[in-house]
Amino acid sequence: MKEKHKIAAIQMATGPNVSANLFEVERLTREAVEEGAELVVLPENFAFMGQEDRDQLEIREADGDGPLQAFLSRLSRQLGVWVVGGTIPLQAKTPDRVRAACLVFDDRGERVARYDKIHLFDVNLPGLDERYHESAVIEPGTEPVVIDTPFGRLGLVVCYDLRFPELFRRLLDEGAEILAVPSAFTAVTGKAHWEPLMRARAIENLAYVVAAAQGGFHVNGRETHGHSLIVDPWGTILAQVPRGTGFVCASIDREFLDSVRRSFPTIHHRRLKCNA
Repeated sequence: MKEKHKIAAIQMATGPNVSANLFEVERLTREAVEEGAELVVLPENFAFMGQEDRDQLEIREADGDGPLQAFLSRLSRQLGVWVVGGTIPLQAKTPDRVRAACLVFDDRGERVARYDKIHLFDVNLPGLDERYHESAVIEPGTEPVVIDTPFGRLGLVVCYDLRFPELFRRLLDEGAEILAVPSAFTAVTGKAHWEPLMRARAIENLAYVVAAAQGGFHVNGRETHGHSLIVDPWGTILAQVPRGTGFVCASIDREFLDSVRRSFPTIHHRRLKCNA
């Protein structure tokens, strides 16, 4: 396994036009690959953000069959890059809901993983008339996912999952070395918590964090924080883009990761273990 690999996080301000969104994804991914990226992480809801959450029902796909899944497969195959496909709406067990599924495709266009978002954003933002109720439309997943890649063991989480360190400990127990975090943080919560939480998860787990965000103003009136970033196991931000459309690239260094875990072995000093 090579010691260094370049990875990228894509940032967008997705709207309701699927074709336009996919065009932008392809353009940005191509640019990232031209800069040497071997693994590209897309943001949550990269393909579609409608006027309301229920609009996702109109574009939901059956698992393994649909234009969004075909797009991700073709993109990864044609560009020869691993793609963490943010989230797309897949059919759920209940007919009036979807699963927010994060799909991973290898550089041959083969799907190698699916993670369904576990923690759902049901909150009223303090002091604001801003409410979210994802569970009205999204059916939560139940299983953490970590997979082998040429870059190291990759753990998958989505947006609100970031606030639950016990999930990250489960991923760590399964060998995670890189954590992909497709997200769509609100402007308010992002300003307060985005960077501290990303750095904390990297430091706690001595892992690389690759966070791809929505960033800007959306047709539905929502404002997202942006600030997509890549953090190393020591908590250093290697690359970051503030707002708007773009991407960040940085190299992950397995020798550095292994060195930090050997010399500063906090993950081996744990006295309390998470329940399975």
